[in-house]
Amino acid sequence: MQVLAIDFETADKRSDSACALGLSVVVDGAVVDSWYSLIRPPRRDILFSYIHGLYWDDVKDAPVFADVWQEVTPYLDGIDYFAAHNAGFDRSVLYGCCRRFDVARPLPPFICTVQLARRFLDLERNNLAAVSDHLNIELDHHHALSDALACGEIIAHMQREGHDIASCVLKPYKDKPDA
Repeated sequence: MQVLAIDFETADKRSDSACALGLSVVVDGAVVDSWYSLIRPPRRDILFSYIHGLYWDDVKDAPVFADVWQEVTPYLDGIDYFAAHNAGFDRSVLYGCCRRFDVARPLPPFICTVQLARRFLDLERNNLAAVSDHLNIELDHHHALSDALACGEIIAHMQREGHDIASCVLKPYKDKPDA
């Protein structure tokens, strides 16, 4: 089974405002590849610099989402699922960017590693930092590549332990207008 773990950082509250993307490829219980890119968001104002440390000067010369997604396309070959920690957020960013830039929405369903942690790890907290700490996964939280690698390692762990990761597939997406 092949899973593409994905993490977006966003510039503002709108779902089309991706400013960084990290990926990790998980095949049969092992992270086998990863990829990262900054993204120029559609608006200059970056409200969440205090979270991810990215500013307009960091992303102003980066490619827009449509161009970044062209680079991601080869990673989609053969994947059964996307995965993300708090997958509803990353799915909404992916679909919001696809809508904004007239890019076809990818078909694989999303698995949520927060739900996997709740179901199989019995931790007091299930945020990415707590789950990563529990599984001894290195994490530079809110850096898209580090978050995607941590998510991929969570998926890989669950696969090696024989857990049914498909039990945490998100319900079908319903389009919502941006706020």
